Amino acid sequence: MNYKEGTAAAEVAGPDGAGLPAVGARGRRLAELILSETGRAGLGTGSRLPTERQLAASLGVTRSGVRQALAALEADGLISREVGRGTFLMEAGGRAISALRGSVPPQIAPSLASTSDFAPADVMTVRRMLEPQAMPLVVVWATARDFAEMDRCLTGGDGAANYEEFESWDLALHRCIMAATHSQLLTALYGVVEQARHGYVWGDLKRRSSSRDRRDLYQADHRAIVAALRARDADAAVEAMRTHLTRVSGHLLGETH
Repeated sequence: MNYKEGTAAAEVAGPDGAGLPAVGARGRRLAELILSETGRAGLGTGSRLPTERQLAASLGVTRSGVRQALAALEADGLISREVGRGTFLMEAGGRAISALRGSVPPQIAPSLASTSDFAPADVMTVRRMLEPQAMPLVVVWATARDFAEMDRCLTGGDGAANYEEFESWDLALHRCIMAATHSQLLTALYGVVEQARHGYVWGDLKRRSSSRDRRDLYQADHRAIVAALRARDADAAVEAMRTHLTRVSGHLLGETH
């Protein structure tokens, strides 16, 4: 997700109740955004934050902007920056994250009519636009718990005895990968794609195009995607997801690449 300019948000309170240092409205908003994203990633007191480079890429800002925001958070005692080790969330930062969680409006889940059905080509077009671009966010924000869920889905896919079981684990894996972005909006948008994959037209075409050999190829793709994410290699993760979706689209729609 990209950091957008706008009116100043409320200051994040420090341990003594004071606001952030005078770093400007943009600096205060960026500091709050870093805390908010840290909370969405499930990080708590003592957790290490992503690097300045990763935060800048994830939030769409300059490294100097991230550095300024981190300096403000450090001055308020919310984080601790240790040379050679990284940046860590302090107890006061954990309390600030809890306060921010309370200010986030409830997610409005997308809804589709139960009779809705979408052309498989349309579904694949949207997936190829959405999923690869989400991989850098997963690289930055995925937690150990996220990777444990990915591993659970991979194991389930390995043991799937038929098309229905494999498709269930396939859906679950892609869902948990997108959830590992810890972006409420992106997760909600992907929920629409997932509902589309439950449509009759999609299911019928996917079932007819399925084979054991193809499921093995998909599972190999899945492992490559998760391995790249675990290695925190955004470029490799993007390429692995693109390769996988291109393969699925070719099998599903009879495309040649």
